[in-house]
Amino acid sequence: MEFAELTGVPVIPTLMAWGAIPDDHPLMAGMCGLQTSHRYGNATMLASDFVLGIGNRWANRHTGSVEVYTKGRKFVHVDIEPTQIGRVFSPDYGIVSDAGAALRLFIEVARELKAAGRLQDRTSWAADCLERKQTLHRRSDYDDVPMKPQRVYQGMNEAFGPETCYVSTIGLSQIAGAQFLHVYKARNWINCGQAGPLGWTVPAALGVRAADPTRRIVALSGDYDFQFMLEELAVGAQFKLPYIHMVVNNSYLGLIRQAQRNFDMDYCVQLAFDNINLPPDVPEHGYGVDHVKVVEGLGCKAIRVHRPEQLAPAIAQAETWMKEFQVPVVVEVILERVTNIAMGAEIDKIMEFEEETA
Repeated sequence: MEFAELTGVPVIPTLMAWGAIPDDHPLMAGMCGLQTSHRYGNATMLASDFVLGIGNRWANRHTGSVEVYTKGRKFVHVDIEPTQIGRVFSPDYGIVSDAGAALRLFIEVARELKAAGRLQDRTSWAADCLERKQTLHRRSDYDDVPMKPQRVYQGMNEAFGPETCYVSTIGLSQIAGAQFLHVYKARNWINCGQAGPLGWTVPAALGVRAADPTRRIVALSGDYDFQFMLEELAVGAQFKLPYIHMVVNNSYLGLIRQAQRNFDMDYCVQLAFDNINLPPDVPEHGYGVDHVKVVEGLGCKAIRVHRPEQLAPAIAQAETWMKEFQVPVVVEVILERVTNIAMGAEIDKIMEFEEETA
């Protein structure tokens, strides 16, 4: 961030580095990619002519095809591992170095250039990037019932402050979360890569809590990720490891279902069934597993949300229970069954399924 502010150059963080520069910083230009990206982040990458990559991998879900990603721009790549330089594409200049050591030297040189009046003024470029950030948003203010996932993330942004540490793994919930949530501090988005193991979220959140008893932790799971290792919640109850777990439940393998659209399929990706132990007149009757009962059976607390106006009170209740009982608390939100989240095969061809703003 110091280097960015000194040079006036906007920053596009990778998913794993999200929070290295706060989301509300004027030089935070948004994330780029095929799935976990912002419209303005992709637009800024496509408008650029020079990219300095520091400690990143050029992972394919970030780049899409090399031809589209690299066309019209030069690249410098800094990485401590020599085999990463040129692994995906050959940069115009490669630097084998620890990222921190390189940044300290970059800052030193930038200061010398600034003192000599030789540091290029990039104010106009930064202003263009900021304008894109302020105008190219995806809509999140839906009032639909059952709820749309976008509305859940908007509610989470309103309820959880800049000190919040999010823990998540792969799934449509993670992709949508990366598009709509806000992260403000380094290592406050803890994610098992861009394609991580399902079920990772519960034990990871417990690990963060054990490592840092003071951190405000919010885990994010879809119903399938949550079901993989939810028995680990008992560990949180046993060892008093409280955190809030947001479960966005559409009773679907959402990411796989969306991928099947390309083949005109919707086959064996549903998790829904009529739960005979739930009243037939409640929405969750047809959503299969009763997560509230399972969570309570594991010694933790849970609350279910159906409507947008119930979200904030539910999160407030979860905060109270977490402090009172010192156990994990699950907030389950019943979503609409099908929502297609923006994604595509190239950063210049992202399909926006929902109504867009500017």
